[in-house]
Amino acid sequence: MDLELTGKRAIVTGGSRGIGKAIARQLALEGVDLGIAARDQARIDGAVEELASATGRTVVGRACDTGDDASVHGMVTALSAALGGVDILVNAAAMPGGINAPPKLAEITTDALWGEVNTKVMGYLRCAREVAPGMIAQGWGRIINVSGLAARQTGSVIGSVRNVAVSALTKNLADELGRHGINVTVVHPGLTQTERTAPELAESFHGNVIGRIVSSEEVAYLVAFLASPKSVAVTGDAIAAGGGARGAIHY
Repeated sequence: MDLELTGKRAIVTGGSRGIGKAIARQLALEGVDLGIAARDQARIDGAVEELASATGRTVVGRACDTGDDASVHGMVTALSAALGGVDILVNAAAMPGGINAPPKLAEITTDALWGEVNTKVMGYLRCAREVAPGMIAQGWGRIINVSGLAARQTGSVIGSVRNVAVSALTKNLADELGRHGINVTVVHPGLTQTERTAPELAESFHGNVIGRIVSSEEVAYLVAFLASPKSVAVTGDAIAAGGGARGAIHY
């Protein structure tokens, strides 16, 4: 299937490693020119060189703290200028869940909760707020928010709160921006194989229907479809990408 992505321009936050980098790579392989953003400029520089070499597309990068208004404004302004505009935003800049044991009630601090909300929820909103005017002006756009399956299960108060909030902001943005040709969706990965996943964890994992951990590349295939014109029928919805939860029915 031709996803009709050749020549599109995307910003991927959290694009220097993990799921964000896998998404950036897949978009570039589909013909998208990329701007990637993350906190560490050295890691961005390495990812830019690697992705450009592997895909032959234009790839640029800029360090950004998505928890700060001015930093996000500067990042979007610079990357949009370098690319000649932005058609696609993938919000993936957040600490992944499942790496460390979540804090229990007595251990949850105000700073810990608000820090996660500021980065993953308000950070996603900041980026969407910056790219939306250009997408509205051109009459087309795609915003994909990478959240997580903690939105659908207990075990981490902070993880559930931040991910449910991302789902809520996604639906609100979809309703507001849909008449301008902009689709907004949220993808919920489960535990995902990335360069940060311990090999023994991947080998012992059997917590989904398919019986193995999902790779970051497999999440990226889904996001590439959602970023394309072919996905016009899907907006405002949450799509799980964790290999299938046992027993649960979501409707």
